[in-house]
Amino acid sequence: MPGRYYKVILIIASNTLNSFIYLASQSPRRQELLTQIGVHFELLLPQVDEDTESIEIALPHEKARAYVERVTLAKSAVALERWKKTNLPWAPILCADTTVSLPHHPAGEILGKPVDTLDAVRILRMLSGKTHEVLTGVALTIKPEDAPVFLLQVSEVQFAELSEEQFKGYIASGEPFGKAGAYGIQGAGSAFIPSIKGSYSGIMGLPLYETVQLLKRAQIISI
Repeated sequence: MPGRYYKVILIIASNTLNSFIYLASQSPRRQELLTQIGVHFELLLPQVDEDTESIEIALPHEKARAYVERVTLAKSAVALERWKKTNLPWAPILCADTTVSLPHHPAGEILGKPVDTLDAVRILRMLSGKTHEVLTGVALTIKPEDAPVFLLQVSEVQFAELSEEQFKGYIASGEPFGKAGAYGIQGAGSAFIPSIKGSYSGIMGLPLYETVQLLKRAQIISI
């Protein structure tokens, strides 16, 4: 069943108040969402010699839930190693990963970012007229010596049946590229979404309810 699925890897109690976090993501949408809830953050971005794209390659026969958890935790591990190479003060590290899935579809279990125009067409044709899932995993490393806490949010998204003109126009806009599922709900892609069941912010890339639960554990916020 879609909805909020929680998998706590480790719960850590802390008496130290953290004034900010590191966000290990280049996504402007995640940055906007953290700003929306008043969280102070600094970016902890990949270095030029880091191979971050290989982390997102799906394993053979990998299911979407397992994929999102694995990738999010892998990003957390890489971000922690990145911090260790700096002289920056410690702060909790937040990572996230989002993917789109047509569950049980032989070619649609994991629909990532399109690699080119043909791939964008392929993905959008698969989604057209169907209901799919958007899964976003969030992980917070509260202390450098401890494992991260992981939460997963799953939403159902109904996608309209698109005409050939809509396919061509949307792909020509450039919006499908760099986005899991080849669309952005916060942009022109919202015109193709009759309804959602779940978390709008999760579909954007950072489910705020789950993120707030993690930040409370790290004593970042109290809302």
